[in-house]
Amino acid sequence: MNLLHMNLLHIKYAVTVAETGSISRAAEKLLIGQPNLSRSIKELEAAIGVKLFKRSAKGMKLTPDGEVFLTHAKSILRQVDAVAEAFRKGASSKKRFSVSVPRASYIADVFVRFSKAMRAEPDVELIYKETNALRALKNLLEGNYCLAVIRYAENYDEAFQSMMEEKGLSHELIAEVGEALIMNREHPLAAMEQITSDDLAQFIEIAHADSMVPSLPLAEQKMEELPDNIRRRIFVFERASQFELLAGNPDTFMRVSAVPQASLAHYGLVERPCPGNARKFRDVLVYRKGYHFSELDQIFLTELRRAGREVSAPRG
Repeated sequence: MNLLHMNLLHIKYAVTVAETGSISRAAEKLLIGQPNLSRSIKELEAAIGVKLFKRSAKGMKLTPDGEVFLTHAKSILRQVDAVAEAFRKGASSKKRFSVSVPRASYIADVFVRFSKAMRAEPDVELIYKETNALRALKNLLEGNYCLAVIRYAENYDEAFQSMMEEKGLSHELIAEVGEALIMNREHPLAAMEQITSDDLAQFIEIAHADSMVPSLPLAEQKMEELPDNIRRRIFVFERASQFELLAGNPDTFMRVSAVPQASLAHYGLVERPCPGNARKFRDVLVYRKGYHFSELDQIFLTELRRAGREVSAPRG
């Protein structure tokens, strides 16, 4: 068997072996003989040219190559199941769009404008998920979402570039944005043009609770991203929570990137330069290699690229 003849059955066999950790348990679950299953796994490994499993008395354990294969294999099987289910339900005419994004207000605005495309569609579903970079990539690799936009600090560019290349993902830079402070217009520091780290120390910082850097210990991420002179913090997961806190508690502030003026005005907030203003971020569109953009994808991406150019321009 060569790569062109690798079929879905062999992929399903490999996934089942990985999930059970045993040829015997997998064979029992698949209702086939152990010798046939072992032979199928060896044929699959020969077809793709890598060892998927380490075989031992304790069972079958995935190799590093096997872990990469398993991610893609599960995605393939899910997509095949989704296609079959769509045709069983007669839902092939329904248009779908799905994207995982950072908690970025300008991207939320893009999605609002994009959602107006539904007016011309009688049967359509849009899925919009705000999450961190690693979960967005996981959603993409597992086939649950078609597109992802990830945000990371520019000093992590090499780590993310390596990760995307390793996972077989294509990517496109959408925007490069800086960091600023936002706070209630009644905040004691709101009238100051230049704010120092010492000025912020007595106030409450709002921060997102989940980290997003590959191959970097969580403690190291927190130390780098959150200055240690701030003694009071509120960790949130949703943009709605952060804006409600900022609007309702004038002792709070937040470090952000690219918040549209309309959003600041809506919540009664002001933007001020961040102390040092050193950190820069990159917003990157990511999709699986070979993925064909749908008509809905193209509409969203046109809006996203336009907004990316706007927020990348110098502000002031």
